Amino acid sequence: MTITTVGWVDVFTRLNQKYNIVNALQYCQEKKGLEIYAYCIMHSHIHLICKATNGFILSDVMRDFKRCTSKKIIQTIMDDPESRREWLLSYFEKVCEDLTRNQSYKVWQHGYHAEIIETNWFIKQKINYIHNNPVKDKIVTLPEVYYFSSARNYANLENELDVLILDLF
Repeated sequence: MTITTVGWVDVFTRLNQKYNIVNALQYCQEKKGLEIYAYCIMHSHIHLICKATNGFILSDVMRDFKRCTSKKIIQTIMDDPESRREWLLSYFEKVCEDLTRNQSYKVWQHGYHAEIIETNWFIKQKINYIHNNPVKDKIVTLPEVYYFSSARNYANLENELDVLILDLF
């Protein structure tokens, strides 16, 4: 699944914003039955291979994740040093003008892009795509160098977010 900011705004260039996402994913793992097999936090979007367990429904978990992180992202923009504060807040506020629901800021695009994974070949392809995303964008030269990616977990390196390693490689 891919979750993207409105306008592909690069909110996650800031370390504090990346940690907002990591902390929210950890909460979902602990309290919402979210199992994560692969992830990568890019500058404007997040890639996840995951599933909901323990009776939780994935769409509900993602709705709650997006609601919680939206509030945290906006609060972080307001409270922490941010050179683009006025522009970001104005942009996220302007996106709300055409919405029927009354809200002050919109951070995430509506919904998320999800694909059902049914074969080992497909999951391997998606994990490779996710892990190589920072390489493709020329952020790093090797997937496992990018700190906010499960490529580090699969390479058995220090990481910020525990994932369930799939024995496909």
